[in-house]
Amino acid sequence: MTAHSSVGAGSLVLDAQALYTELLRGVRALRGPQTHLAGIASGGAWLAERLQQDLGLDGAPGVLSSAMHRDDFAQRGLAASAQTSLPFDVNGADILVLDDVLYTGRTVRAVLNELYDYGRPARVRLAVLVDRGGRELPIQADFAAARVALPATQSLALARTDSGHFHFQVKEV
Repeated sequence: MTAHSSVGAGSLVLDAQALYTELLRGVRALRGPQTHLAGIASGGAWLAERLQQDLGLDGAPGVLSSAMHRDDFAQRGLAASAQTSLPFDVNGADILVLDDVLYTGRTVRAVLNELYDYGRPARVRLAVLVDRGGRELPIQADFAAARVALPATQSLALARTDSGHFHFQVKEV
C-alpha cells in the first residue's frame, strides 16, 4: 500500500485504522504458533496490544524500550516512555517486533540491543505500520502496511484516542 498526498493541500493523508487492518493481515502471515509479539514503546506497544487481542492470543505482548540503548541518550536521557517488559522467555524464542513508523533504523537498533540483554532469540522479525524510508542503518521491515515519503523536516507518529482509535500526527521538527 502506498499513501498519497491530498490534492492541493500538500498534506499527507494516512488512514491509521485502514493501515492497522493491513498490518493485522501481514502479522497473521508472518506469525507462527510459537511467535511472541513485542511492541516498541509507545506506538508499537499499542499495536502489539491490539494485535494480541485481535489475534486471540493469550497473555500480554512484550514491550521494548529503546531508552537505555539510544545513541542520543546523552541528549535525551530517560524519556517518560514505558520500560521493557517481556512476559516470555527470550532465549530460543521467535519474536515479532512491532513499531508504528520505521525511519532511520536507530530506534530498532537500540531495541535489538535491549532485547539481547534479556537473552538470545532464535529469530527476530520486524513489522511496521509505516516505512517512511530515510534509513541510516541497514534495517528493513519484514512487513510494512504502507511506504510513504516525508521530508526530513517532518515527523510522523501514531496516536490513539481514549477509545483506542488510531490516527497519525505529522509535525514539523
